[in-house]
Order: sequence, then structure tokens, then C-alpha cells
Amino acid sequence: MRQRALIATLIPLAVALAACGGDDANDGNADVSEVKSGEDFPSDRCAANQEAGTISYLTGFDFAAAASIIEVVVADERGYYDDLCLDVEITPGFSTANYPLVASGESQFSSSGSFSELATFSATNDAELVALSVDGHTPIDVLMVHPEVAASMSDLEDTTIGVKGALPPAVAVMLKQEAGLVEGDNVQTVLVDGFDPTAHWALPDLSGIPGWRSNEPGALERAGLTFDLYDPADYEIPGSFGLIYTSQEFLDAHPTAVEDFMRATMQGLADAIADPAGAAAIAVERINGNGNPNFLSPEGEAFRWATDAETIVATTPSGSNIGVPVADELEAQIAAYDEVGVYGDNAPSVDGRFSTTVVADLYDDNGVVVWPNAE
Repeated sequence: MRQRALIATLIPLAVALAACGGDDANDGNADVSEVKSGEDFPSDRCAANQEAGTISYLTGFDFAAAASIIEVVVADERGYYDDLCLDVEITPGFSTANYPLVASGESQFSSSGSFSELATFSATNDAELVALSVDGHTPIDVLMVHPEVAASMSDLEDTTIGVKGALPPAVAVMLKQEAGLVEGDNVQTVLVDGFDPTAHWALPDLSGIPGWRSNEPGALERAGLTFDLYDPADYEIPGSFGLIYTSQEFLDAHPTAVEDFMRATMQGLADAIADPAGAAAIAVERINGNGNPNFLSPEGEAFRWATDAETIVATTPSGSNIGVPVADELEAQIAAYDEVGVYGDNAPSVDGRFSTTVVADLYDDNGVVVWPNAE
């Protein structure tokens, strides 16, 4: 068996949170042996995992070195899924396109950009999707502003922000809370094409652009461009990023496969946090092997994962462990976004949309993932 790269020295986190209100009870693996550190992987559990067949995981954005993608890629590279008798197939995808594939059972796991995104799809499509892990307990979206256009958030009034699809909810909450700005009222948005922030930055008549703190700011800095950064996290706006989810149907049918997929994935996350540069290099190798259709660069991916890893460690609540969802935070996220009208008249329910126990139960009392034959 392969040995894990421990992160205990980097992240002295304590005992995992107890179960909370978002969970559905699941006793489907009551008769299957538990995994114990320092012991062989149980043969009956191996058989139960093999019964799940080929497990499809769809990435949220190519093989990018991003939270909820990189841990799966690293786990696969290290052979952790094989160690737990899991046949895992990783396919590059795009976050919003993957929800119906998991909901229909065509795939079993995928990566979500935020809990709001997952809950909204679930509510709109009557889908029973379950967030199993939450890497970052803060919004990932930030707003970059041309300093010559606006010296403060209030100066954005009557200006136009360029967006990819829509103004991120956390940014919308920040603008309203801090400057009284409401999209379509006293601040406007316009769609921009593609994913190149330097091209978006050069577009005329834009006061700024939103993006992920782990991507766009680094790209603008590497291009030598000057901008002011407004981060919803600095204003205590609730949010989340880097979620891995499955369907309630698959969770019920193959509980040990779900648990051990997440066990191997949390091992991969531990390794990726312990060695950010090495993890980013693994991601870049996969990106290039897939033809790099999104023109991702080694420098950009190194920046992406270094930023994500630092944020994950910094935002994991005291008393919890990496990746464990926190019910109160997820509920607060939906409530805050509902206040600015993100969901119209129908805010999504959080009931059944996450599990606080699947990942929490993978850790021992020292905050280390329980792994067979590990030191």
C-alpha cells in the first residue's frame, strides 16, 4: 500500500464536526467491515466497492489545478483509488454541464463551483444531489476594478462590469451591502466572451471584471496590469468553493464506494496541500495530455493551486477537518444570496443537499484520514 503525505504539521486541526441537519440517514454499509489504520483493507469492503463498477468522475474545468479537481487527479496519480478497490475514470468537463449527468446516473461524482450553484440546479431540476466535501469555506469570487475608473466601490455606480454568464452572487452581495449597488439598477453588467482576463481587461467601457481569486488576479499581475481588488471574504460575505458531490441514489446504492472514493480523495487533497508545486505539476501534465484546449499555463496553474490551498487551510473552521461541510455556513450562504434576489422568488432548500458525516467520519481523532496500512 502507498503511504500518505501527512499534513498534520501544516494543519493542526482537531476532531471532525458531528453530524448536522443536512444529512440523510444511511445504514447501507452496516454489515461491511470498517477501514482501520494499520490494518489491511477488508476483503468484504473491497468486494462491495467492486460491485459499484466503473465510477465516473467529471472535472469542473479541464484538469485545472483547482480545489475539488486537483485532489481527485492527485489521488488517481498516487493509486489511492486502486488501493481501495475502486475503478475510477476521470473525464474533463465543465461544472454547470455536469449536474444533469450526475443526477441521471451517467456519472457518479463531479466538482461544483459553490454550494449555491449545486443547490440551485437541484431545486430547479428536482434533482437529489448531495455535496460530500467543501474545500473552501469562503467565496472564491473577487472583483477587479480599473483604479482610474473607480477609487472605491461606490464609484462603480452607473458603470458597467463585464461578466462571464452572470455577476457572481458573492460579488452581488458585496456591492449591495457595501455600496448600495444593485445589478440592473445602478450598476450594469455585460457579457464577455471566453476565459482570458487580459482580453476582458482591455475591453472599452468596462469598470471591472469579476473572477476567481485563484485565477484572474494572477493572470493580470503576470501581464503587468494594475487593478484594485475587492474580495467578498474581506466583508464577511458567506460562500464556498471546491465541492465534490454525488447523487442520493448512488450514495444509497453504494455507500462504501462513496465513502472510500472520498477517503482516497481526501488523501489526495492532503498530499496536494503538503506539496502544492508537485500537485500543480501533476495537473499540468494531465492538462497537456488532454491537448490543453483552454490554453492553461504552468504558471497559472501553480498560482491557482497555491492560492486555493492557502485559502482552504485558512478558512477551515477550528474544530473541523479539511473538506468537511458546515451546515450553518451553507444555510447562511443561501440566505445571503437570497437577500439580493439571486434566486428570484424561489430560494433553493438546503435540506438533503449536503452530508456533514461522510467526510467527517473519514478522519481519526488527530485529524488524519483513516488509511489502511498507513503509519
